[in-house]
Amino acid sequence: MTEFNTLGLSAQLVARVAAEGYETPTPIQAKAIPLVLEGRDVMGLAQTGTGKTAAFGLPIIDMLLANGGKPASKTVKTLILAPTRELVNQIAENLRIFARKTPLKVNIVVGGASINRQQQQLAGGTDILVATPGRLLDLLDRRALNLSAVRYLVLDEADQMLDLGFIHDLKKISSLVPDERQTMLFSATMPKSIAELSKRFLTNPERVEVTPPGKTADRVEQAVHFVAGKNDKVELLRQELTNNPDGRAIVFLRTKHGAEKLMKHLDSRGFATASIHGNKSQGQRERALKAFKTGEINVLVATDVAARGIDVPGVTHVYNYDLPEVADAYVHRIGRTARAGKEGKAIAFCTPEESALLRDIQKLTGIEITVASGEPHAMAERPARGNGRGRGGAGNGKPARRARPSANGGQRQGEARNGGPRDGAPREGANRNRPAKNRRPRNRQGDRRQSA
Repeated sequence: MTEFNTLGLSAQLVARVAAEGYETPTPIQAKAIPLVLEGRDVMGLAQTGTGKTAAFGLPIIDMLLANGGKPASKTVKTLILAPTRELVNQIAENLRIFARKTPLKVNIVVGGASINRQQQQLAGGTDILVATPGRLLDLLDRRALNLSAVRYLVLDEADQMLDLGFIHDLKKISSLVPDERQTMLFSATMPKSIAELSKRFLTNPERVEVTPPGKTADRVEQAVHFVAGKNDKVELLRQELTNNPDGRAIVFLRTKHGAEKLMKHLDSRGFATASIHGNKSQGQRERALKAFKTGEINVLVATDVAARGIDVPGVTHVYNYDLPEVADAYVHRIGRTARAGKEGKAIAFCTPEESALLRDIQKLTGIEITVASGEPHAMAERPARGNGRGRGGAGNGKPARRARPSANGGQRQGEARNGGPRDGAPREGANRNRPAKNRRPRNRQGDRRQSA
């Protein structure tokens, strides 16, 4: 059996890992850690919940400690990019645990928080910076930091960053990072676009794959209820939650409006619930997640901003109240349960209009989901992506169109025009049809931004 002390990590870090109760590395950790320590570029693929953060975080911390030296003012030694605030916070929390009692400084940069405070934190230099791309570029515009000293670059959940339209942001950031660097790209899924991205960012990478792309967690029991319409979903969910009073559940919907409406309905019926979506401030999202982790509430209603980055080992059920428009999102959603070696249940509700989405999910995962109730629907046309108003928007039923970038990259996806709210991820429901500008507007209201 592989042990952490056989992977090449220092005795100090192995002791730190052991003190946190980690005894045996996961497959992705056992394969990736030695390669990262050798200085290789790595493309790591593993299903969610298998310890990808430690797979790149532990060897990076080890190398930073070995090389020593404080970072110069406004510089960064390690840059880790992730698509959402929740995932950034989760990564940073894990890295701070591993770096405890060392001189390493871990900072985070996300939208929805004071940009002035973040600027102050970066002034003294940073060993490890975990960031969403949009806010990072805002701070670069302010000259609050520079990336000329970056030794290690990590793209985590790179497929979601591409799906959210971050390619131009990633290209710009990579142009500001030294060519002489070590790069790691990690994800739970492997669409063709990731292969193209790897050619741009990685040099002769070692591919580490411990599960087939799109494979769902082994310990998740999956089932689907076929229902006639949305009203049936409400009644069925109430019944499910009532039958599992001791469970801890995450309920996923496609839209912010739908998530908030369902949360208020469940709250009025006596369920201890809260919501996370793009209309919530950073503080509201953090309080909701804390209440969920501590058991103050046992039902979290969310959009896909919570599909990655939420690590609550006690989640017993994931409900796909609305099936996701992109099949990959299903893998990430149900990965919120069955974590840390435990088992969990993923229950989907499928209306006739969602039958094509279910087909895509089963094709991607390579399994036929067990029917819990109802009869399979005849195949229907796939719903318009984003319901006509962008990802997660409440639309008018017209098909959404992706905005075409201008020749110089144009306006960044996820950036509101005229300095509106923006995070690392585009706002749910943001209008993508607005024309790109040749010059990205400079926003001096960064500390008041909110978004997905």
